[in-house]
Amino acid sequence: MKKTFTISLFFLLCSFTDLSAQKKTEIIWDSYGVPHIDARNEAEMYYAFGWAQMHNHANLILQLYGQARGRAAEYWGEEYLVSDKLIHLFSLPDSAQSHYNQQRGADKINLDAFVSGMNAYAKVHSASIESSVKKVLPIVATDVLAHAAKVIYLDFLAADDISETVRQLEPGSNAYAIAPSKSATKHAMLVTNPHLPWGNLYLFFEAQLTAPGFNAYGVALIGMPTLNIAFNNYLGWTHTVNTIDASDRYELILQDGGYLFDGKTVAFQKKTVTIKLMQKDGSLKQQDLTLAYSKHGPVIGEKANKAYAVRIAGLGNISFAAQYHKMAKATNLQEFEAALKMMQNPMFNVIYADKAGNILYLFNGNVPIRSEGDAAFWYSNIDGTQSKYIWTKYHDYADLPKLINPPTGFVQNANDPPWTSTYPTRLNPKDFPPYMSPIEMPLRPQRAVNMIKVDSSISFDELVAYKLNTGVEAADRFLDDLLAAVKLYPDSTATMAAAVLQQWDKATNVDSRGAVLFIKWFEKIRPGMFAVPWSFDKAVTSPDGFNNPKQAVALLTVAAKEIEKMYGSLDVAWGEVYRFKIGVHEYPANGGPGHHGIFRTMYFQQNKQNNKNYANFGDSYVAVTEFGDKVKAQVLLSYGNATQPGSKHIGDQLKLLSEKKLRPALLTKEDALRNMEEQEVLEIVK
Repeated sequence: MKKTFTISLFFLLCSFTDLSAQKKTEIIWDSYGVPHIDARNEAEMYYAFGWAQMHNHANLILQLYGQARGRAAEYWGEEYLVSDKLIHLFSLPDSAQSHYNQQRGADKINLDAFVSGMNAYAKVHSASIESSVKKVLPIVATDVLAHAAKVIYLDFLAADDISETVRQLEPGSNAYAIAPSKSATKHAMLVTNPHLPWGNLYLFFEAQLTAPGFNAYGVALIGMPTLNIAFNNYLGWTHTVNTIDASDRYELILQDGGYLFDGKTVAFQKKTVTIKLMQKDGSLKQQDLTLAYSKHGPVIGEKANKAYAVRIAGLGNISFAAQYHKMAKATNLQEFEAALKMMQNPMFNVIYADKAGNILYLFNGNVPIRSEGDAAFWYSNIDGTQSKYIWTKYHDYADLPKLINPPTGFVQNANDPPWTSTYPTRLNPKDFPPYMSPIEMPLRPQRAVNMIKVDSSISFDELVAYKLNTGVEAADRFLDDLLAAVKLYPDSTATMAAAVLQQWDKATNVDSRGAVLFIKWFEKIRPGMFAVPWSFDKAVTSPDGFNNPKQAVALLTVAAKEIEKMYGSLDVAWGEVYRFKIGVHEYPANGGPGHHGIFRTMYFQQNKQNNKNYANFGDSYVAVTEFGDKVKAQVLLSYGNATQPGSKHIGDQLKLLSEKKLRPALLTKEDALRNMEEQEVLEIVK
């Protein structure tokens, strides 16, 4: 199906040469709803990118931008009041306007183009957009900037400090970069594998962006104006959430209407924001919000005689999108590092590989330069009565932990600290400030290392298999100890459970029998029960054993009785209990929680009505890329590339997910045309 649209573009194109003789900008939509954009220039490319995001996610994007404006309660009701207050507390709309005013040249043109493409789509396809979110139209550039700030700073970087409680599920990821010395083809390879919730602002949008001098394939978080994880013909990168502490929560002592600071009482700075609340009858009610600020930052709450203020690093960064554009346009390590040195991304590890054979790990972000304390100190509530704990500067690029082409032939990260980014380890924590990162290595990154550390010739297919591996590191480590303990301290229930576990494949495949029982048991194990605790010198082989084997058997008996009661069988299949379901699509699941050492990371939410568990978090976008003479890549976007009602791409990749398969990335126009579902030609005019 081919469609042609004539769109007026209200931004400067005069800086470009006459395009009248060139081809028109077009979007080829493939059979999985991925847009392959072929544009006349970068501005039109980003215009088409905005158009394409609205094509697949218009309702969601408008809702997210409405929240980023701090007007969601006005648009949709009082349940958004807390969200609006947070947006205004951190002054995101005002900051977005300031940051937009500082944009210059092509960066501003590209941002304006992205917004124009979104609005153009909304105008042409108004009937396909839900009426309740049309209130947000037209989109303006500050919406994009405020949304980006909300996502990166409030929803990722400072979420724990703002909420005052550690979330049960932390955004995470897996990543590998394999050097030629460890590759069967002598080409560098990259594994991209973010783990995020399967909804809302955490969704990825997959696309290929092409213009003269630019060709990148990857994903952007919904509503973002550039690709956030991508590869091109020369190189690629991915992100994992790092252990950076770039936000702090300060505990203030209230005194005489202010707060105690260096022995004196200091008054809070306050401002009043008037917001509107939509009532159930559709009318609007005004409400004044009084917001307080200390020298540390915005005050997020008070309790008894204390208040809590949050300070976030990098809020003044204005070139977040420009840095990603330069990363995607880079053709070698030198150009890529030049983009990284802009230091506009306040967090996330960077794992990189390129056609020249280079691999890189970077503990990226705006790490504050602190006066004292280790990671544990700064993860806790900070004494707000002393000025010495207020930081004002960040470490520069040269200070950050990084590895380039380590002799081990690989780098990895599965949300572990930088010290274990390769093995044997090459980074020494003692060479960095103690607050840079904690020293630990959970079971999932141990799994990552243990799968590949002795494989000296990894093929592309083997790397795909490693990525899709559903084995349980905890089982490899502790199952033999548990079975031996049952023999020492047998009871009838534990003996039956041991018989099931003896036959289990130690994986979480759809047909794995014993996994449900083992996971239920291991969730009852606590760190103090291990005979050998984790240590840095045994980073990938500890913890191990039990200091009380009899207790381990008793917990197995309890777990077995619970499983028998819940499912009627100790050897129920993993895929019968754990499911993938989106829209009309439902399939048996594989993979499981990462803290059990499962590389195919999936988290599930129980449906008490049918006693099944449905994935809502985990493997999101996957890409395995080989940088040979021609780039080769296989990809998957677990939940599909659309949320707009009526789209057939909602959940259309779940079957591949269930079958542990990826799909070929369509990297040439010829491949895209062979798999074309729809073609749109955008006649963009001045």
